[in-house]
Amino acid sequence: METSSAGSVSFFTISLFVYLASTILYILYAAIKKEQLGKIATVILAIGIVSHSIALILRGIEVKHAPFVTIYESLSFWAWLIALVYLIFQFKLRIRVLGALVTPIAFLAIAGASVLPDQYKEANPLVPALQSHWLEFHITTAFIGYACFAVSFAVSLAYILKRTDDPKSLMTKDKLDSIAYKAISIGFPFLTIGIMSGAIWANMAWGRYWGWDPKEVWSLITWFIYALYLHLRIVSKWKGNPAAYTSIIGFVAVIFTFFGVSFLLSGLHSYG
Repeated sequence: METSSAGSVSFFTISLFVYLASTILYILYAAIKKEQLGKIATVILAIGIVSHSIALILRGIEVKHAPFVTIYESLSFWAWLIALVYLIFQFKLRIRVLGALVTPIAFLAIAGASVLPDQYKEANPLVPALQSHWLEFHITTAFIGYACFAVSFAVSLAYILKRTDDPKSLMTKDKLDSIAYKAISIGFPFLTIGIMSGAIWANMAWGRYWGWDPKEVWSLITWFIYALYLHLRIVSKWKGNPAAYTSIIGFVAVIFTFFGVSFLLSGLHSYG
C-alpha cells in the first residue's frame, strides 16, 4: 500500500488550478462576451487537459494498472473526460459560451478528488477479480457516456435558464435542445456498452452476468432514463422543457450512481 508519488500529484495539482482558471475565464466570457477571453479560456482548458493526461499516465505507471480504479482515480479520470469531451464538442458545434457551465463540472470533479482522505488515494494492488482488460474497457466506455451526459446536463440547464430567445443569437433554445440531444445520442451507446461489458466481466470474475449490486441497479435506472429520453425524442419528436428536465434528471441519476452508491450503499462497487 503506497501513496501517489510527487510526479502524478504535481501534474494533478497543476490541472486542478488550470481547470479553475479556465472555468473563471469561461464564466467571464459568457458574462461580457469578449471573444479574446473565450479564446484564452479554450487554450487554458487545452493546457489543463494535457497536464491532466500526464498526471493520469504517471498515476498508471505508479499503480501498475489503469488509473481509474479507486474513487480518487475515477473522479480524476471523469474530470479529464468531461474536459476533453466538451472541448471536442466546442470545436465541432461552436458552443464556447457553454464552457461556463461545463468546465465547472470538470473542476468540481477534480477538486472533489483532491480533498478525499488519503485512504482513498492509496495505490493498492488489484484483487484478482479486477485484473482484467474488461475492467479498462468497462470503465472507459461507461465514463465516456457519463462525460457526454455532463455536457447534456449543462446544455439542458442553459436551456431552462434561458428566458428569452433571440433568433439571431448564436445559442438559440433550438440549438441548445439539439446539442443536448446530440450529447445524449453519443453518450447512450457508450453507457450501453459499459453495462454490457460489465456484465461479461462479472460473469468471468464471479460466474454471473447480473447480481443486483446497487451500482448495477442504479446504472440500469440511469440507462432507462436516457433510453426514455431518446425513445420519446425519436418517436414523439419530444423537445423543449420536458426533454431538458429529463436530461437533468438523468444526470442526477449519474451522480447518485457514482457517489451515492459508492459511499452510501454496500456492494462490489462501494468505496466507503
